[in-house]
Amino acid sequence: MSATICENQPHVLVFPYPAQGHSLALLDLAHQLSLRRIALTILVTPKNLPALDPLLIVHPTIETLVLPLPPHPKLPPGVENIRETGVRGNIAMINALSKLHDPIVQWFNSHANPPVAIISDFFLGWTQKLAARIRIPRICFFSNSVGSFSVTDYCWSNLNAVRSSPVVHFHELPKSPSFKQEHMPSVIRFFDESDPEKQMIRDGSIAIRSSWGLVFNSFDALEGDFLDHLREKMGHHRIYGVGPLNLFTLPESLERGKPDKDFHGCERDVLGWLEGCADESVLYVCFGSQKLLKRKQMEGLASALERSKTRFIWVVKTSTEREMEEGYGVVPDGFEERIQGRGLVVRTWVPQLMILNHRAVWGFLSYSGWNSLMEGISAGVMLFTWPMEADHYMNAKLLVDEMGVAVKVCEGDDGVPDSAELGKVIDESMNNVNGPQRVKVKEVRDKAVQAVSVDGTSSKNLDELVKELRLLCV
Repeated sequence: MSATICENQPHVLVFPYPAQGHSLALLDLAHQLSLRRIALTILVTPKNLPALDPLLIVHPTIETLVLPLPPHPKLPPGVENIRETGVRGNIAMINALSKLHDPIVQWFNSHANPPVAIISDFFLGWTQKLAARIRIPRICFFSNSVGSFSVTDYCWSNLNAVRSSPVVHFHELPKSPSFKQEHMPSVIRFFDESDPEKQMIRDGSIAIRSSWGLVFNSFDALEGDFLDHLREKMGHHRIYGVGPLNLFTLPESLERGKPDKDFHGCERDVLGWLEGCADESVLYVCFGSQKLLKRKQMEGLASALERSKTRFIWVVKTSTEREMEEGYGVVPDGFEERIQGRGLVVRTWVPQLMILNHRAVWGFLSYSGWNSLMEGISAGVMLFTWPMEADHYMNAKLLVDEMGVAVKVCEGDDGVPDSAELGKVIDESMNNVNGPQRVKVKEVRDKAVQAVSVDGTSSKNLDELVKELRLLCV
């Protein structure tokens, strides 16, 4: 490594996981690192390259490493992103990406100025072995909460006890949370040690403990106790809460995640519709890029929205022909005609951050994915949670029970909401100007803004991370 080159701009390899809830936050981090004069190479497969366009326009010096996705029998040909498979494709995708180990080593060995570190998504635990092979530190980036990682890490260390308990208690963690067995992450509940691909997931998760550093899209006012717990447990200070990352980049980040197609027509329609709405009068409903609601869930939610008097935007993920035949993502007949003028159903990509930050939007009904929740917190809107799987229950517990900024309206991957009750909750929460959640939401939003200010904890943590990266060149 040339000390002169490194002293000017340490070179870091960034490896996002190809799922929107994961990659958006890591690309926001890449933006911040580039602003702080860290030279970056971002690794993607060919079909995910267009997602980098907004970042590369702002930072043309960022390099890309485009490697073809190795085939996997459970991934259809041409599929390179989890939005095309849903969560069921994660195990296959992680195992397919692991086959890039040797091509990355070859690239590293042939590079004139190879990276001094790799920052990779927490799903890519196998990159710990890669980092050891090329003798550079691995920094693990988390697009989920600190609490969620702490819970999952405990589970891998106590697998048999965890899976045999109807209620799992985490006494060693801050606030001693507990969760029903059915609310535990599916990767834990359905782990099969005889399946080599699932064993690889476990090995990669355990390898996170050996990471040189951990970076979370969270902030001290939200999860400071968990950050402190991790620093004590890991035995070093390189545990960074640097979120909400999207707040650093507003308004530049408002259209991040846009697909490589022209969606300006739909965008204009949605934003134009919002312009005709009163301030804080609209509920935004979206279940992310991976979740498809079943027929009964669609019917229950549609009925609740129709019963309520609240204006709303409902983003419905496009389903395949087979999924539509089975009722997944199918809006009930006649619903759109009956709510015309008061509600809007959208079946394509929308600028979520732009919608959440619009003056007319006050509520966000979400499946409780961390990236969406952080965007909602950053926008200072009321959160309605419907946890379904993975880390959703842990996220909802934090925001509903501990922070008081959210209301749980349903739960479970198969849960069906009570339409009358949900419609009532939506109306009461949206219209109660003196409700406790309104106060709490604004307080947490202010704390998030403070965290990313010049003297805020997240800004200081980012600067400390950059300082540590520069020290790797010494």
